[in-house]
Amino acid sequence: MTEIKFDPKKLKKLNDPKRLEQIPPDGLQKALNLDRAEVLVDLGAGTAFFSLALLQQLKAKTVYACDLSEVMLSWIRENVCPDHPAVVPVLSGESSVPLEDGIADLVFMIALHHELEHPMDSLSEAMRLLKPKGKILIVDWLKGRTAQGPPEKIRCTPEQVSEQLVQTGFSGIRIHENLPEHFMVTGHRPA
Repeated sequence: MTEIKFDPKKLKKLNDPKRLEQIPPDGLQKALNLDRAEVLVDLGAGTAFFSLALLQQLKAKTVYACDLSEVMLSWIRENVCPDHPAVVPVLSGESSVPLEDGIADLVFMIALHHELEHPMDSLSEAMRLLKPKGKILIVDWLKGRTAQGPPEKIRCTPEQVSEQLVQTGFSGIRIHENLPEHFMVTGHRPA
């Protein structure tokens, strides 16, 4: 594992209920200004922790939990799918997701952006997956010292993420800084 990629051996950390206090799903919903969404795509889903949270919050029919780690996807198949058949694990690359164009109402990445080797390629893939007017949500660690999270040197700023979204063609980009250790950036695919 490279320093910027999450170590799958630490996957239990991803299921810590305190994460929902740090990144509350109702706060994500408010930032998105979205009451419901039928199809969600979770890029870098890990254990599908936020896939489940947003599935329930947005009353979605399907959430594609995409990850490049077979360890994570196996965990999802064994521990999530039996009780939540709407969660569909998908083996994907960092900037290639084997799903059809325009499938999603929402594409989201929680604590993933700092791991991306080629963020513009990943954002272009997110754009491809979204329906016209579909929304994107990126939540990541604030720069600066926090009690947990990745090394500061690999963290990005919300302004950097916002600029990358602009360059990729997203519209309506907003930075939300109401989380204690994270930032949130939202936008949408033009009509």
